[in-house]
Amino acid sequence: MRSTKALRLPAMIAAALLAVSAAPALADKLVFDHRLYAPLKAVFDSGAQEMIQYNDKNPAYVTDLIVVRGKSPRNWTEAMIIIARKPDAKAMTPADWLAELKRQAAAKCPSEFAVIAEDAGSVTFERRSHGCPSDYPQSALYRIVQGKPSLFLLGAMSKDGFTADARQSWLALFASARLD
Repeated sequence: MRSTKALRLPAMIAAALLAVSAAPALADKLVFDHRLYAPLKAVFDSGAQEMIQYNDKNPAYVTDLIVVRGKSPRNWTEAMIIIARKPDAKAMTPADWLAELKRQAAAKCPSEFAVIAEDAGSVTFERRSHGCPSDYPQSALYRIVQGKPSLFLLGAMSKDGFTADARQSWLALFASARLD
């Protein structure tokens, strides 16, 4: 007989990754190795479903928020966000979505962006913000990947900054991301 925890783990991972493939308009599937960041793996291993918030109210913009450090999706210090989005007039490419994120960040507080890696179908970048409201993450790492009918964003956000090891692990996780 399998334990309840053993049954919940595959369901949790499926729920967390559902955002990247479930919306009818989005045919691509983004996969990545969540084990590359030990605190994220620990969340999945814990079976704590309350640490994942799934939102598919808008099928053209589906999100998952996974709390890595914190108490809940409303009260976190570090989190991963996964967004599956249908391209639109605001964002047709990874570069367009990056520009949109820059505009949104500027409306919140002063932010600096640095592109870490870029190719024809993706961009990986970092955002550092200063003087922000306490609920806005000071540091974030993102990777935007373009599929055929969709765009995906993987984001790691921290309200108190990333250690060098955490930053390196998140970037390794992002590098593992690919379309299936």
